[in-house]
Amino acid sequence: MKVFKIQENGINMVWKVADTGCVRLLHFSALPFDERTIVDEYEEQGFKLLELEAAGYDRPDERHGTKYIVTAPGYRMQYADHKDYRNETGRKLEITTQDQESGLQAVNHFQFFDGIAVVRCWCEVSNMGKETQTIQYVSTFNLNGVEKEGLLSRDEKIRIGVVHNSWQRELLLQEYTLPEVGLQNSQVNIPIRSSKAFELTNTGNWSTKHYLPMGYISNTETGSMLFWQIEHNGSWHSEISDLTNHLYLQISGPTDIHSHWHKELKPGESFTTVPAGVGAVTGDMGAMAKELTSYRRAIRRKNKDNEKLAVIFNDYMNCLWADPTTEKEFPLIDAAAKAGCEYFCIDAGWYADGFWWDEVGEWLPSDKRFPGGIKEVIDYIRSKGMIPGLWLELEVMGIKCPMVEKMPENAFFHRFGKRVYDRSRYQLDFRQPEVIAHANSVIDRLVNEYGVGYIKMDYNIEPGVGTEVDAESAGEGLLEHERAYLAWLDGIFKKYPDLIIENCSSGGLRMDYAMLSRYSIQSTSDQEDYRYYATIAANAPLGVAMEQAAVWSYPKSGADEEETIFNMVNALLLRVHQSGHLAEITDVQKELVKEALDYYKTIRDDIKTAYPYWPLGTSHYDDNWSALALNAGKKQYLSVWRRGGSDTQTIPLPQLKGRNVKVRCAYPQNRPVSYLWNEEAGTLSVKLETAPCARTFEIECTED
Repeated sequence: MKVFKIQENGINMVWKVADTGCVRLLHFSALPFDERTIVDEYEEQGFKLLELEAAGYDRPDERHGTKYIVTAPGYRMQYADHKDYRNETGRKLEITTQDQESGLQAVNHFQFFDGIAVVRCWCEVSNMGKETQTIQYVSTFNLNGVEKEGLLSRDEKIRIGVVHNSWQRELLLQEYTLPEVGLQNSQVNIPIRSSKAFELTNTGNWSTKHYLPMGYISNTETGSMLFWQIEHNGSWHSEISDLTNHLYLQISGPTDIHSHWHKELKPGESFTTVPAGVGAVTGDMGAMAKELTSYRRAIRRKNKDNEKLAVIFNDYMNCLWADPTTEKEFPLIDAAAKAGCEYFCIDAGWYADGFWWDEVGEWLPSDKRFPGGIKEVIDYIRSKGMIPGLWLELEVMGIKCPMVEKMPENAFFHRFGKRVYDRSRYQLDFRQPEVIAHANSVIDRLVNEYGVGYIKMDYNIEPGVGTEVDAESAGEGLLEHERAYLAWLDGIFKKYPDLIIENCSSGGLRMDYAMLSRYSIQSTSDQEDYRYYATIAANAPLGVAMEQAAVWSYPKSGADEEETIFNMVNALLLRVHQSGHLAEITDVQKELVKEALDYYKTIRDDIKTAYPYWPLGTSHYDDNWSALALNAGKKQYLSVWRRGGSDTQTIPLPQLKGRNVKVRCAYPQNRPVSYLWNEEAGTLSVKLETAPCARTFEIECTED
């Protein structure tokens, strides 16, 4: 028996090679390990480093149901070797285990990042035997005992944080107790063998159509928190349940049961799981968000967009609604330039004479919409000092697209021997060379012929579990397609490093860090009501670094001043996605838009290095008041929204308690608002006399 203890970046990790040869992950926490929390061998045997399931092997223990516990040959895997070294990122731990009967070998990777309390985890499985093995499940990260710290019962102290997500209702955090998710302790001092798990799962290509691929488990007694994000753009799975008297967390990519995935691993072949970031802190949501934000900045592609935070105008939302023409665009371009926008993106419809939905795929401009050619409009955008952009949905072809008949049959997803349809579109398969050639030719044409510097890359279908073409399982076909798409993206950014491509999937339905480690900017929603967008804006830093989180601001013609201000406040601490018909709004509204954009340009250098926190807690759609704060060192920024209720709200800022600070209403500067800083209490009282109403405050610490 040998025990290994790691203390790195505030994380305490303990793993053990048992006398049986099994490797056990005993501890992963911001708190130190207390050996007394695992009372005997029965409990400890549930602390497996890895769960690995292959077809044809018995799973002899526990009532697993559909849970991925006591997997075979996972429960037989024996220690073979390990490496503990440093690379350019930080400390790196690799633990190798193997099973003699199946010939399967696994390497669990744990990549630390200097100064960040998050570890990137993945597992590589290789077939070292003589027979093909059918893999049905591999855990990316597996930890038992997530509840073991403290004296209270787990039902009293454990909370599970889930970020619900759906079209126009993105980024809604909900916290649950164990009884609320059906995991209430039903036996005291008797082993629990529950068949139920609390599962957060995605099946299909819209990776965040139900939940963001992240979550946390907090301990209200000890103040400790375990959190994670799965970095995959397709099917993924996580489960929380009980095992050997403890509570475990297990996360992975696609699975056999949940996403129709299996992989035939021939002798000499390997399979690597999707990665995940797993972190541990003590403190509140702000402590977790700080580490996640730092980690997200560390793993993403280095790019100029996340340094500059350019202001983008897009003509879609509450504006042209995918009906662009030369006549409509020219006044919008003039107005956007006067407001201070730096990019101008023409959204959907530019390639179709009429109804544009089912014709997507060829990506040639409509002469009817643009009689002088689309290049005329693009050149006009550049003449006004802005960089032009176009909307694409490159992963699909509409059923009426002329190119459909020119593509080979295997270019499309198939199931049951038929093409997969969804919303009058076919899904293209990026494993196929003809698809890659088509995608490359479109990007080359937009960049080199049209002079486009910005692409809004949308995705509006869900093709289901995957494709049977050239795959052992539909889920494997989907996984390989998604990995091929990411590889294609890597090639595009290598060829065009300064090209900005926005990640959009009906708003935020693929808000994951497989995509966002490549893309520099993410559409957070298609929410059309600015009042409810405040909740999405306030919560956006949960899922996306602020400098990547694009939020619509769309003041409407005929709206009053407060509606315009509210719209602008929605985006001010994130990325501005300006829209609304700026050519038709009043002069006062135009002044308010320009004031906001001018102010944004003075603070965007702080946004890209700041960390978020939520003085009133994360926002819900029925909240009367919401608030998002950014800590940028000597300066802090606070956006406050009122949708109803009392006209006065006290906002706690405990980290500034007792400090001499200077508070000002930064936007708008010349509209009435009452506020008072209470140094002794560390609170800011704000009075907003109308509803809806919003303001952005700047708080400067005047002492070290």
